[in-house]
Amino acid sequence: MSEKKYGILLANLGTPDAPTTSAVRRYLAEFLSDTRVIDVPRLIWKPILYGAILPIRSSKVAKLYQSIWLEDGSPLLVYSLRQKQKLAALLPNIPVDIGMSYGSPSIKTAIDNLMEQGVTDLVVLPLYPQYSCTTTAAVYDAVTRAFQGRRTIPSVQFIRSYATHPAYIKALVTSIEASFAKHGEPDRLVLSFHGIPKRYCDTGDIYQQECEKTAQALREALNYPSDNVLLTYQSRFGREPWLMPYMDKTMHELPSQGVKSVQVICPGFSVDCLETLEEISEQNKEFFISSGGHKYNYISALNDNQDSISMINLIIEDALK
Repeated sequence: MSEKKYGILLANLGTPDAPTTSAVRRYLAEFLSDTRVIDVPRLIWKPILYGAILPIRSSKVAKLYQSIWLEDGSPLLVYSLRQKQKLAALLPNIPVDIGMSYGSPSIKTAIDNLMEQGVTDLVVLPLYPQYSCTTTAAVYDAVTRAFQGRRTIPSVQFIRSYATHPAYIKALVTSIEASFAKHGEPDRLVLSFHGIPKRYCDTGDIYQQECEKTAQALREALNYPSDNVLLTYQSRFGREPWLMPYMDKTMHELPSQGVKSVQVICPGFSVDCLETLEEISEQNKEFFISSGGHKYNYISALNDNQDSISMINLIIEDALK
């Protein structure tokens, strides 16, 4: 009987190859064509996507990417590659690769690389702490497609979520406490999760439950008044109701309630990206300050710090026990 050889696939959403209109258009076309993300019937959605959304949004989004682009590329990809490299250094005998649901490097490319190294048992970790059909399930779909046509496939251990894993909560607490030590305790600590249409949760997605579990675990772990920890949802798109309360409306409203200082963390993002570096760190800061707030600090994602890499390693170890 052949010996097992483990391999690890880290998966994330993806990013344009460049901060240009054409590259953003290609990326958005792939992302917004996935029925996991937008479940409107294709005959209705495709004309809207190609006739209105892509022509209008591509150049606007490209400008936003230009404002956060790093010397080595898109922050999401730069930090994800660093996560891969640091985890691989911890696990020298286990192949590690990174794949994106949309754009490059693709999940298929990553799986092909791992299979070429003789992997017989694959561990898939979507870097979304909270499960959603729009993110985690999209990774599952991509993994399944990547094995189509292969004579042999490996055993697959798919880690669905880690919303309350002790190492994840501990890493977030350490990050929050470091921010409090640097900036002082705020009037409110705001947890901003990426939103999804409310209808998705009404019809079976457990994402909202997972976000609430993370929020509760943080309230219990922090030495900070639990009533001052707020849960919000960001990045809504379109006209139908999304999960509430909305982050942008909350930032407009808090100063009128006597809240003058906030610190914001995005626990659902494993690495910083457009949604954290531009929407949360810049746009929502402007909303809060312009509405009468005095002090707004964004707490960076865990990215590739040591707590993050140790956390990923522990989650994988626990899945293999």
